Amino acid sequence: MFRDDLLRDQTILITGGGSGLGRAMAERCAGLEAAVAVVGRRPGPLEETADALRDGGGRAAWASCDVRDPQQLAAATERLEEELGPFTALVNNAAGNFLAPSEDLSANAFDTVVKIVLYGTFHATQLLGRRWIERRSGGVVLSILTPYAWMGSPFVLPSACAKAGVLALTRSLAIEWATYGIRLNAIAPGPFPTDGAFSRLMPPGMAEAAKRANPLGRFGEPAELADLAAFLLSPMAAYVNGECVTIDGGQWLKQGQEFGGFTDLPRDQVKATMAAMRPGKRG
Repeated sequence: MFRDDLLRDQTILITGGGSGLGRAMAERCAGLEAAVAVVGRRPGPLEETADALRDGGGRAAWASCDVRDPQQLAAATERLEEELGPFTALVNNAAGNFLAPSEDLSANAFDTVVKIVLYGTFHATQLLGRRWIERRSGGVVLSILTPYAWMGSPFVLPSACAKAGVLALTRSLAIEWATYGIRLNAIAPGPFPTDGAFSRLMPPGMAEAAKRANPLGRFGEPAELADLAAFLLSPMAAYVNGECVTIDGGQWLKQGQEFGGFTDLPRDQVKATMAAMRPGKRG
């Protein structure tokens, strides 16, 4: 779908890039000839990802840091730029989440998720934004959200609050920083199976029911999200700014539509029921 060298001139920093969707995006960007740096808290997955990218012929580096700590993040970014060159793009992917009744949340649990998702995104975005403004180079920021960033959701309250904040950050800075040639966009993925977050958020035995509830009858493939990310990071999307693109098979629309549940029933049954309800058909 893309030219092999679509991202040749890009050096991209991906937070939470050692596993899951972060790794999928790192692999796709490296395959399109971007230099890719991945950061996160666990050295093992980061090193493994960077090694795999290099083995595939890409330019890659990694650094362990906690995005909640701006000093750690700045130091890691400094080392990575020395190795790969100045960053031209940022993917805010680092996140934390878990299912819990909101009345049972501890202050620390709420604080942890909000600081990873919202504060971490702010720290990384401001850090690179300041550099781009000083260098007069422009830049691209892409943040990974979720459809409940604007809908809200029970049982993931810290994440819902934090993701809503990232959406506001994206739309605010897209206008404020456009004058510097900096674009900010977001992607809101629905269910995408990964070894990490997905396994903590999909209760055992509910996967098949969740697939059936999706209008397309399936979950997303990481490669599909990675392709969308590559497009939004590329010059092909140079006029896309302040946008949040949903990629969930239409799930959030169905959940919010009054009669969306009818699509879960056999279509012949739906048609027969509706025909029987028409005037003159009763009795």
